[in-house]
Amino acid sequence: MEYTDKEYCLEVWGDWACFTRPELKVERVSYDVITPSAARAIFEAILFKRYAMRWQITKIEVLRPIKWATIRRNEVGAVVNSSMKPIYIDDGKTRQQKNTLLLLDVRYRIYAKLVFIPVKDRPKEAFAKHQPSADENPMKYYQMFERRASQGQCFTQPYLGCREFSANWKYIESTDNLDYPLAEDRDFGIMLYDMDFEENPQKPNAMFYRAQMKKGVIVVPDKDSEEVLR
Repeated sequence: MEYTDKEYCLEVWGDWACFTRPELKVERVSYDVITPSAARAIFEAILFKRYAMRWQITKIEVLRPIKWATIRRNEVGAVVNSSMKPIYIDDGKTRQQKNTLLLLDVRYRIYAKLVFIPVKDRPKEAFAKHQPSADENPMKYYQMFERRASQGQCFTQPYLGCREFSANWKYIESTDNLDYPLAEDRDFGIMLYDMDFEENPQKPNAMFYRAQMKKGVIVVPDKDSEEVLR
Protein backbone atom coordinates (compact mmCIF):
# COMPACT_ATOMS: atom_id res chain seq x y z
CA MET A 1 0.00 0.00 0.00
CA GLU A 2 1.24 3.49 -0.85
CA TYR A 3 0.88 6.36 1.59
CA THR A 4 0.77 10.12 1.11
CA ASP A 5 3.13 11.84 3.54
CA LYS A 6 1.41 14.51 5.63
CA GLU A 7 3.08 17.91 5.99
CA TYR A 8 3.24 19.86 9.25
CA CYS A 9 4.35 23.36 10.21
CA LEU A 10 6.01 24.75 13.32
CA GLU A 11 6.93 28.32 14.15
CA VAL A 12 10.17 28.54 16.14
CA TRP A 13 11.99 31.50 17.64
CA GLY A 14 14.62 32.44 20.17
CA ASP A 15 17.00 35.15 21.37
CA TRP A 16 20.12 33.30 20.21
CA ALA A 17 20.98 30.71 17.57
CA CYS A 18 24.14 29.15 16.18
CA PHE A 19 23.98 26.74 13.23
CA THR A 20 27.68 25.99 13.11
CA ARG A 21 29.53 25.76 9.81
CA PRO A 22 31.42 22.43 9.80
CA GLU A 23 34.38 23.90 7.92
CA LEU A 24 35.11 26.32 10.79
CA LYS A 25 35.94 24.01 13.69
CA VAL A 26 38.19 26.08 15.96
CA GLU A 27 35.77 28.91 16.68
CA ARG A 28 32.06 28.64 15.94
CA VAL A 29 30.57 30.63 13.05
CA SER A 30 26.87 30.25 12.32
CA TYR A 31 25.20 29.88 8.95
CA ASP A 32 22.93 32.81 8.07
CA VAL A 33 19.76 30.77 8.65
CA ILE A 34 18.61 27.52 10.20
CA THR A 35 19.82 24.36 8.45
CA PRO A 36 17.49 21.50 7.43
CA SER A 37 19.25 19.23 9.94
CA ALA A 38 18.57 21.68 12.81
CA ALA A 39 14.94 22.00 11.68
CA ARG A 40 14.62 18.20 11.59
CA ALA A 41 15.94 17.96 15.15
CA ILE A 42 13.17 20.30 16.35
CA PHE A 43 10.48 18.05 14.87
CA GLU A 44 12.22 14.97 16.32
CA ALA A 45 12.18 16.58 19.78
CA ILE A 46 8.38 16.37 19.61
CA LEU A 47 8.04 12.95 17.99
CA PHE A 48 10.48 10.40 16.65
CA LYS A 49 10.22 6.64 16.26
CA ARG A 50 13.35 5.03 14.87
CA TYR A 51 12.79 2.70 11.89
CA ALA A 52 9.06 3.55 11.77
CA MET A 53 9.21 7.15 10.54
CA ARG A 54 11.47 10.03 9.62
CA TRP A 55 11.09 13.78 9.04
CA GLN A 56 11.71 15.36 5.63
CA ILE A 57 12.10 19.16 5.78
CA THR A 58 10.38 20.76 2.79
CA LYS A 59 10.45 24.51 3.34
CA ILE A 60 11.88 27.18 5.65
CA GLU A 61 10.37 30.66 5.95
CA VAL A 62 12.56 33.39 7.46
CA LEU A 63 10.38 35.78 9.46
CA ARG A 64 12.89 38.23 10.94
CA PRO A 65 15.92 40.11 9.56
CA ILE A 66 19.26 38.34 9.91
CA LYS A 67 21.23 39.92 12.77
CA TRP A 68 24.63 38.94 14.16
CA ALA A 69 26.47 39.12 17.47
CA THR A 70 29.85 37.98 18.75
CA ILE A 71 30.37 36.43 22.16
CA ARG A 72 33.16 34.58 23.96
CA ARG A 73 32.42 31.34 25.77
CA ASN A 74 34.31 28.86 27.89
CA GLU A 75 34.55 25.63 25.92
CA VAL A 76 36.43 22.37 26.39
CA GLY A 77 39.58 21.72 24.38
CA ALA A 78 39.73 17.96 24.92
CA VAL A 79 37.64 14.88 24.26
CA VAL A 80 36.35 13.12 27.37
CA ASN A 81 37.59 9.60 28.02
CA SER A 82 34.56 7.30 27.79
CA SER A 83 36.17 4.87 30.25
CA MET A 84 35.81 7.42 33.06
CA LYS A 85 32.95 6.85 35.49
CA PRO A 86 31.06 9.17 35.64
CA ILE A 87 31.81 10.65 32.22
CA TYR A 88 32.76 14.32 32.62
CA ILE A 89 35.63 16.79 32.31
CA ASP A 90 36.37 19.12 35.23
CA ASP A 91 39.90 20.34 34.68
CA GLY A 92 40.81 24.00 34.31
CA LYS A 93 43.60 23.09 31.91
CA THR A 94 41.13 21.86 29.30
CA ARG A 95 38.98 25.01 29.35
CA GLN A 96 39.48 27.41 26.47
CA GLN A 97 37.85 30.74 25.70
CA LYS A 98 36.57 30.71 22.14
CA ASN A 99 34.81 33.26 20.00
CA THR A 100 31.33 32.53 18.58
CA LEU A 101 29.64 34.44 15.76
CA LEU A 102 25.95 33.76 16.25
CA LEU A 103 22.49 34.95 15.23
CA LEU A 104 20.26 37.25 17.27
CA ASP A 105 16.47 37.31 17.61
CA VAL A 106 15.60 34.61 15.07
CA ARG A 107 12.16 33.44 13.99
CA TYR A 108 11.31 30.81 11.38
CA ARG A 109 8.40 28.76 10.10
CA ILE A 110 9.61 25.28 9.28
CA TYR A 111 7.65 22.73 7.25
CA ALA A 112 8.24 18.97 7.24
CA LYS A 113 6.63 15.79 5.98
CA LEU A 114 6.19 12.89 8.35
CA VAL A 115 7.47 10.02 6.19
CA PHE A 116 6.07 6.67 7.32
CA ILE A 117 8.26 3.60 6.78
CA PRO A 118 6.13 0.50 6.09
CA VAL A 119 6.81 -2.58 8.23
CA LYS A 120 8.06 -4.58 5.23
CA ASP A 121 10.75 -1.95 4.51
CA ARG A 122 12.26 -1.88 8.01
CA PRO A 123 15.56 -3.60 8.89
CA LYS A 124 15.70 -6.69 11.10
CA GLU A 125 16.96 -4.75 14.13
CA ALA A 126 13.66 -2.83 14.14
CA PHE A 127 11.93 -5.94 15.50
CA ALA A 128 14.39 -6.78 18.28
CA LYS A 129 12.16 -5.45 21.08
CA HIS A 130 8.77 -5.04 19.46
CA GLN A 131 6.87 -6.71 16.65
CA PRO A 132 4.50 -4.19 15.06
CA SER A 133 1.30 -5.20 13.35
CA ALA A 134 1.77 -5.99 9.66
CA ASP A 135 -1.01 -3.54 8.79
CA GLU A 136 0.43 -0.64 10.80
CA ASN A 137 -0.28 2.65 9.03
CA PRO A 138 0.86 6.29 9.38
CA MET A 139 -2.39 7.50 10.99
CA LYS A 140 -1.04 6.36 14.36
CA TYR A 141 1.97 8.67 14.06
CA TYR A 142 -0.06 11.56 12.60
CA GLN A 143 -2.34 11.47 15.64
CA MET A 144 0.57 11.19 18.07
CA PHE A 145 2.34 14.20 16.61
CA GLU A 146 -0.79 16.34 16.35
CA ARG A 147 -1.76 15.58 19.95
CA ARG A 148 1.71 16.30 21.33
CA ALA A 149 2.33 19.40 19.21
CA SER A 150 -1.08 20.95 19.97
CA GLN A 151 -0.45 20.50 23.71
CA GLY A 152 3.12 21.83 23.61
CA GLN A 153 4.64 18.48 24.57
CA CYS A 154 8.14 17.35 23.60
CA PHE A 155 10.47 14.55 24.65
CA THR A 156 13.50 16.87 24.79
CA GLN A 157 13.78 20.65 24.74
CA PRO A 158 14.11 21.85 21.11
CA TYR A 159 17.11 24.08 20.48
CA LEU A 160 18.48 26.41 17.81
CA GLY A 161 21.74 24.82 16.72
CA CYS A 162 23.35 24.54 20.18
CA ARG A 163 21.62 23.04 23.20
CA GLU A 164 22.23 26.17 25.27
CA PHE A 165 20.08 28.15 22.82
CA SER A 166 16.62 26.81 23.63
CA ALA A 167 13.87 27.25 21.05
CA ASN A 168 10.37 28.52 21.70
CA TRP A 169 7.87 26.90 19.37
CA LYS A 170 4.22 26.58 18.48
CA TYR A 171 2.25 24.24 16.25
CA ILE A 172 0.66 25.91 13.22
CA GLU A 173 -2.54 23.97 12.59
CA SER A 174 -3.71 26.20 9.73
CA THR A 175 -1.42 28.01 7.30
CA ASP A 176 -4.15 30.52 6.37
CA ASN A 177 -3.70 34.19 7.34
CA LEU A 178 -0.07 33.86 8.42
CA ASP A 179 2.37 36.77 8.48
CA TYR A 180 4.42 37.11 5.32
CA PRO A 181 8.08 36.00 5.44
CA LEU A 182 10.96 38.42 5.12
CA ALA A 183 10.72 40.25 1.77
CA GLU A 184 14.27 39.45 0.71
CA ASP A 185 16.12 37.40 -1.88
CA ARG A 186 19.50 35.96 -1.01
CA ASP A 187 21.82 33.18 -2.11
CA PHE A 188 23.45 31.61 0.96
CA GLY A 189 25.65 29.31 -1.11
CA ILE A 190 26.46 25.74 -0.12
CA MET A 191 24.96 24.84 3.25
CA LEU A 192 24.84 21.72 5.39
CA TYR A 193 21.76 19.66 4.50
CA ASP A 194 22.00 16.79 6.98
CA MET A 195 24.04 13.76 8.00
CA ASP A 196 23.44 10.55 6.06
CA PHE A 197 22.59 8.21 8.95
CA GLU A 198 20.76 5.77 6.69
CA GLU A 199 23.87 5.00 4.63
CA ASN A 200 26.28 4.70 7.59
CA PRO A 201 24.76 5.11 11.10
CA GLN A 202 28.14 4.82 12.86
CA LYS A 203 30.08 7.31 10.71
CA PRO A 204 27.52 9.30 8.70
CA ASN A 205 28.75 11.47 5.86
CA ALA A 206 27.65 15.09 5.56
CA MET A 207 25.26 16.12 2.80
CA PHE A 208 25.05 19.67 1.44
CA TYR A 209 22.79 21.75 -0.78
CA ARG A 210 22.67 25.23 -2.25
CA ALA A 211 20.36 27.34 -0.08
CA GLN A 212 18.57 30.12 -1.95
CA MET A 213 16.02 32.39 -0.31
CA LYS A 214 13.35 33.99 -2.48
CA LYS A 215 10.99 36.43 -0.77
CA GLY A 216 11.95 34.94 2.57
CA VAL A 217 11.30 31.32 1.53
CA ILE A 218 13.90 28.56 1.21
CA VAL A 219 12.67 25.45 -0.61
CA VAL A 220 14.47 22.35 0.68
CA PRO A 221 14.96 19.47 -1.79
CA ASP A 222 14.21 15.85 -0.99
CA LYS A 223 17.20 13.89 0.34
CA ASP A 224 17.27 11.73 -2.80
CA SER A 225 17.29 14.76 -5.10
CA GLU A 226 20.24 15.51 -7.38
CA GLU A 227 20.39 18.93 -5.69
CA VAL A 228 21.72 17.26 -2.54
CA LEU A 229 25.51 16.98 -2.68
CA ARG A 230 27.25 14.00 -1.13
